[in-house]
Amino acid sequence: MKKAFAFVVLGTLIGLFGLPALRPGHTRVEHDLVNTTAPEFTHEDAGEWLNSPPLSLRNLRGQVVLVDFWTFECWNCYRSFPWLGALEQRFADRPFRIIGVHSPEFERERDYRKISQKIDEFGLAHPVMVDNDFSYWQAMHNRFWPAFYLIDKRSVIRHVYVGETHDGDPQALKIASAIETLTKEPYSASD
Repeated sequence: MKKAFAFVVLGTLIGLFGLPALRPGHTRVEHDLVNTTAPEFTHEDAGEWLNSPPLSLRNLRGQVVLVDFWTFECWNCYRSFPWLGALEQRFADRPFRIIGVHSPEFERERDYRKISQKIDEFGLAHPVMVDNDFSYWQAMHNRFWPAFYLIDKRSVIRHVYVGETHDGDPQALKIASAIETLTKEPYSASD
């Protein structure tokens, strides 16, 4: 009964929002921005960043960046945080950064104080840009929570993955392998 209800809800959401259906086990998605330069972060005010002063992809060149779109009431998002923490630890000695982008699904998720409290509750140490106006969500043509955009050292989007992810699951292994490859790619400041 619960599965049938879930499929009805998913089908309704796909019909309403045009979200593509994902085959079971299919978590890497085709995306029109893959192999293009990632759009610059859309928020530059210190009050729109938590755990960090405002960042720019321009200043992160030379590092591999995993952008994580999430919202604090999304259980698929917060159940992925332990994996993100493990990923940060695994690649701590590499040119690798995780940047969270909090894009609210509900009005109550727009409150900076609540977002900050949830960041503390979930133990997130990486920078988080608050995207209450969905400007970065739209710039990245995003449609999912959670969504993970893997950006190379030259700021080019190389892979896009969606869905809850846990350390050791097939998606986590794919992402870790891609990060491993991208961190080994040569880079010079003239690139």
